[in-house]
Amino acid sequence: MGAARAADGAGSAPAARGPLPLARLFDNRAVSDDVRPQEADLDGSGASLSAQDLTAAGWTPGRALTVQGTRLTWPRVLPGRPDNVRAAGQAVRVGGRGDALGFLVTAAGGADAGGTGTVTYRDGSRSAYRLTAPDWRTGPAATKAVTLPHVNTPGGQLASPARLYAATVPLRPGREVASVRLPRAPGLHVFALAVRPSGRGWSGSWAAATSGYPALGPWSDRTLRLVVHTSVGGPRVRLRFDATFASAPVTIAGATVAVQAAGAGARETPVALSFGRAPGVEIPAGAQAFSDPLAFTVPQETNLLVSFHLPGTVPAAPVHRLAVQRSYLSEPGDHTADVSATAYPTVLTSWPLLTGVDVGGGPGSVVALGDSITDGTMSTTDANRRWPNVLAARLLGQGAVPRYGVLNAGISGNRVVSEVYDGDGISTDTSGVSALHRFDRDVLAQTSARTAIVFEGVNDVRWQAAAGQVTAGLRELAERGHARGLRMLAATLLPCEGEARCTAAVDTERVAVNTWIRESGVFDGVLDFDAAVRDPDHPARILPAYDSGDHLHPGDTGLAALADAVDLRLL
Repeated sequence: MGAARAADGAGSAPAARGPLPLARLFDNRAVSDDVRPQEADLDGSGASLSAQDLTAAGWTPGRALTVQGTRLTWPRVLPGRPDNVRAAGQAVRVGGRGDALGFLVTAAGGADAGGTGTVTYRDGSRSAYRLTAPDWRTGPAATKAVTLPHVNTPGGQLASPARLYAATVPLRPGREVASVRLPRAPGLHVFALAVRPSGRGWSGSWAAATSGYPALGPWSDRTLRLVVHTSVGGPRVRLRFDATFASAPVTIAGATVAVQAAGAGARETPVALSFGRAPGVEIPAGAQAFSDPLAFTVPQETNLLVSFHLPGTVPAAPVHRLAVQRSYLSEPGDHTADVSATAYPTVLTSWPLLTGVDVGGGPGSVVALGDSITDGTMSTTDANRRWPNVLAARLLGQGAVPRYGVLNAGISGNRVVSEVYDGDGISTDTSGVSALHRFDRDVLAQTSARTAIVFEGVNDVRWQAAAGQVTAGLRELAERGHARGLRMLAATLLPCEGEARCTAAVDTERVAVNTWIRESGVFDGVLDFDAAVRDPDHPARILPAYDSGDHLHPGDTGLAALADAVDLRLL
């Protein structure tokens, strides 16, 4: 369809002896003003993106958008002008060093579009990559960067979603990129690309995965004071805020960081953060914001208070629902600099918007991708007894292997191959999108990730997925992690006899998944969590001493047993 109407673009790409900046190669008009929809044609049939919808989402011409850690610039052109490249093997001038090449893309033609391209480095070497984008109207919401509510057509505007996607492909470590040759892929449209920094000089100390986009208060002119527990420490800090799943920009007027004294009280006066040297930031829908590096000593294994002021009305926000940690909401006003807890009367049990705390230095991080057992369900509130917390303490107390930061990417209710929340709109379910659909965002894009531990699948089999479906998903995760240079470990699934959905048939599938994990050789190492906590006299159930009481989740003692079962040399 895309080739059916040559008039929708700006003509063929200009002839050139060498690579050109992407904007010099734009040959398609994807964005139209709502009152002049005929001036753009993304898909060859006259349909286009709404400029007004993009503006409402914060995606304005020339706007820098950080998505999955890559700083990408939305085309600086007016509606109805060429704003993207139809991938046809063009050579694009790109520079920088990093761990990945990031793209803003979509496909037009009713199906995924993709192909193989080439990266050329300054030293003359090359590497191949595979880039694929879902269709702008039929692709999944779970992996999109942003969803727009309308499609413009010459016959009128349609109330039909349109989606843009972020994609990353690996780069050779340490080499400086000189240019990128796009795939020859009919239907693949490229709006922006850039090198993603490797995160060198930083280690992830704390993280939370966005699990949904629920309705809130609404909050208006409020300050959130979130309590988070570090793993490794360092002399500098930066924070990450994500507007994942959001449909509108989120404005943070100011933010601070402090060490917790007790409750919402700070040990000392909170220190102000900045964003591009400004006191606050507007985060476009689907994008993220990193604070500027701040000289602030972050102690290891310590609670921080991260306070940020939301000056406008916020009716819904991206959240990590299950914090197992009390945080706080203020009375009206900017209370980011308050030392005392007086202005924070309301307790929160989730972590909205904040997704990461990075510290200067260190060897990098281990990411735990999991479900409620990793998330800490049934562990003691405010005690930081999730198994990744205990693992972090073990790493800090030894010297045989690097003292990695440990990042918890667990989401209660999460599954490997399916999701209840599809990734669009107000979320009544906060189980997150599937591990397959969130892997790039929650693992590959984490700061200085070195190793990933995959501990998921019990929810899949509890909801009638076959073992073969789960193992196929786990295999894909391992392959995607290996392609990015990560060390990939898998943990066996725990027994759960006695829980309502854990029937004998479910246990048969669980055992089959565990046999595959132990014997397939797909992962670089196996953590046998099943063996660590099962009742030796009744292997289908958790040992009573480790059971929280619901027969599915270990209690504090059982979670510690999981962490203690990790052979640190595998990390």
